[in-house]
Amino acid sequence: MPSRTRWGALSSRDGGPILPKKALGPVRTSPKMGERASVLGYRLGWGAVRKLPAPAAYALFERIADAMHRRGGKGVERMRANYARIRPELSAHELDDLVHAGLRSYLRYWCESFRLPDRTAGELAASVRVIGDGPPREALGAGRGVVCFLGHLGNWDTVGAWATHHLAPVTTVAERLRPEELYDRFVAYREALGMTILPLTGGQSPFRALVRTVHAGGLVPLLADRDLTDSGVEVSLCGHPARMASGPAALALATGAPLHPVTVTYERTAEGAAGRSAGASAYRVVLTFGPAVAVPDGGTRSEQITAMTQACADYLGATLREHTEDWHMMQRVFVADGIR
Repeated sequence: MPSRTRWGALSSRDGGPILPKKALGPVRTSPKMGERASVLGYRLGWGAVRKLPAPAAYALFERIADAMHRRGGKGVERMRANYARIRPELSAHELDDLVHAGLRSYLRYWCESFRLPDRTAGELAASVRVIGDGPPREALGAGRGVVCFLGHLGNWDTVGAWATHHLAPVTTVAERLRPEELYDRFVAYREALGMTILPLTGGQSPFRALVRTVHAGGLVPLLADRDLTDSGVEVSLCGHPARMASGPAALALATGAPLHPVTVTYERTAEGAAGRSAGASAYRVVLTFGPAVAVPDGGTRSEQITAMTQACADYLGATLREHTEDWHMMQRVFVADGIR
């Protein structure tokens, strides 16, 4: 594996404050002031939001999403452009409604994540519906490691915490954020949920550690629907050329572990549909394990990695069309948008 390859990472979604600067008003800040504001914002989130009653917390984050939708901004418009590519049949009004729903889903992720440290193993089990976990559970039970290819869908933190309690301890990779204090807080937060977090940069390459984890029978999920450098592979996503991280396929090839494409979406519960809940019980997370990707019989290692990544992209694409609003992608993914 080339040393330049960067792995799909467990990230802070967009790596910045929840509200874009435009939503906060025309305030000019220095980079250091912006970094301090980011740290302060996440401190408040992890502290104050956990103290609010669930209905009040979720209602607050819906209002934030509504404000983001009204004001727009770079991240919102990137989400709109990404949605337009995978749902070209929508009218302008329908697309706008979908972006609004996407922002509400995105802010639901944040509200849930801020409140996640207070949830018990039983509460996690009740809030996650799992599909297709038989094969990976069987492999893990036999002492075989499992590699998962994930997209920026739904609430990964919730299913990561769920997996640690109800499937296997999670080891993954985190993209370094600025400032360093923010990155350290994210790592500490996820490690407190039971995950093992390896830094993407700033130390030894995580590849060898991931190989050891898989050989020891561990579970390694990697976010890979966005290439962080120019070293990923080009695939077709919903009929459009896109670049994705090659890490999951490369790790599976190096270890012989099964590679499962995995999606995480939301579904409204009976209480939520009936309007009886505006809190955590209004939605449930759906964790779906796709069938293990076959390793091509022939071709070079690079060709095998591309083919396996394409198979994951095909599986992901089907879910993106059906649950577009749960794809919290506010960065460039498609080649036509300038990704190389």
